[in-house]
Amino acid sequence: INEIFDITTKPLIMDVDTGGKLEHFEINVKTIQNSGVSALIVEDKKGLKKNSLFGLDVKQEQDSIKAFSKKIQIGKKVSNSEFMIIARIESLILNKTVSDAFKRAKAYISAGADGIMIHSKQNTPNEIFKFSKIFKKKFPNIPLIAVPSSYNKVTEKQLIKNGFNVVIYANHLLRASYPAMKETITSILKNKRSYEIDNKLMSIKNILELIPGTK
Repeated sequence: INEIFDITTKPLIMDVDTGGKLEHFEINVKTIQNSGVSALIVEDKKGLKKNSLFGLDVKQEQDSIKAFSKKIQIGKKVSNSEFMIIARIESLILNKTVSDAFKRAKAYISAGADGIMIHSKQNTPNEIFKFSKIFKKKFPNIPLIAVPSSYNKVTEKQLIKNGFNVVIYANHLLRASYPAMKETITSILKNKRSYEIDNKLMSIKNILELIPGTK
């Protein structure tokens, strides 16, 4: 990632789902940029948000290439040259072909996208590697992003070898925190006090040190 961003500026990448309707997306891009975010990732679906890993188990509809390309163009028009818009392609999530995903990638880059995120719900990275091989041959200098939530046996070294520039671990901290909170509240309810779980918790002193202005 340090080859894409100046890491001394502490870059932030924001996931905006579909980004909303065109008129909303224009306002959102301006607001996000003014908030100090370095890049946003916008997915080429439409309608109400549905988690991509549901695949076709829920109703999900991919936007047309023409409509999504227009969204990218609007975003680039209202942002400065340093702000990145990364197009997230949902073709593989919706059981479409790698060829469809690559066709979209070419169109989105032509529309001004600064990077491509290719998403997959498979438990191996085979299809994203097939995509990256084709993609990097055509666009060697365009950043390519992976989110290995379902194909989590893949290593960063393997992703780099296959042309990926950024790896996003999308939900692991949330998934780690929920079991910890559940264990804590279960212990408190069982014992009618917090003493038994205390040795698994961060100390009050340490947690307060993380909060600016508490002293």
